[in-house]
Amino acid sequence: MIKLTNIEKRFGALVALKGVSAVIAEGTVTALIGPSGGGKSTMLRSINLLEIPTSGELTIGEETIVFQSGVKVDGKAVRRLRRQTGMVFQNFQLFPHQTALANVMEGLTTVLKWPADKARARALALLEKVGLAHKAEAWPATLSGGQQQRVAIARALAPSPRVLLCDEPTSALDPELSGEVVDVLAQLAREGTTMVMATHDLRLASKIADRVIFLEAGMIVETGTAREIFTTPRHERTRRFISTLTQRDEVGVDGGDAS
Repeated sequence: MIKLTNIEKRFGALVALKGVSAVIAEGTVTALIGPSGGGKSTMLRSINLLEIPTSGELTIGEETIVFQSGVKVDGKAVRRLRRQTGMVFQNFQLFPHQTALANVMEGLTTVLKWPADKARARALALLEKVGLAHKAEAWPATLSGGQQQRVAIARALAPSPRVLLCDEPTSALDPELSGEVVDVLAQLAREGTTMVMATHDLRLASKIADRVIFLEAGMIVETGTAREIFTTPRHERTRRFISTLTQRDEVGVDGGDAS
């Protein structure tokens, strides 16, 4: 379980998150949607502490950290919590000087100190899962954007995190290549992988999300199932935002077939 309680995040005078509270159950997929600058990426990055909240409380599994303004957070506690998460970034961030296989192995051998043969077996299994076993020895520069993102997903899954965090995982891809990534994430959802994703991609959110959180101006405006948010949102602001996305993407909403 992931629990955020009254999370506030300030960047100087800017309040990026204002009293955000949410509970994310294990085995579910939660999509964070909203306008640019609304707080979804900051909320996502606060879960794995790439952004340290100014105040509030965060729990992942058995680990809880309380944040207070002006009080430094214990580094060991941050590392313990962060190791329960895997992060997929918008722009892949693969190591260009390493093969796909070496990229997936890197965290296992360097951080977790796994022996190379064990790390290699784990990495090959994950590349197989994302459909890229045949690209194990390929360099990132020779892979398409969709293939690079699938390698990044395999790398994030390598240490068996409690939750997979995805920050706009398809926004840097054209529709055809983003479809490859949507299919992989949908398969992970069917397997019960806990995921939280910040996204503008209505197809991605509607296909795999169990629950959707709509944020604007650093606050949660509305939370509900994917079907509720995408077909019968309660708030007018949510309705206008969904309408804009639907018109832009011209895709159907199936209400989340991974639940």
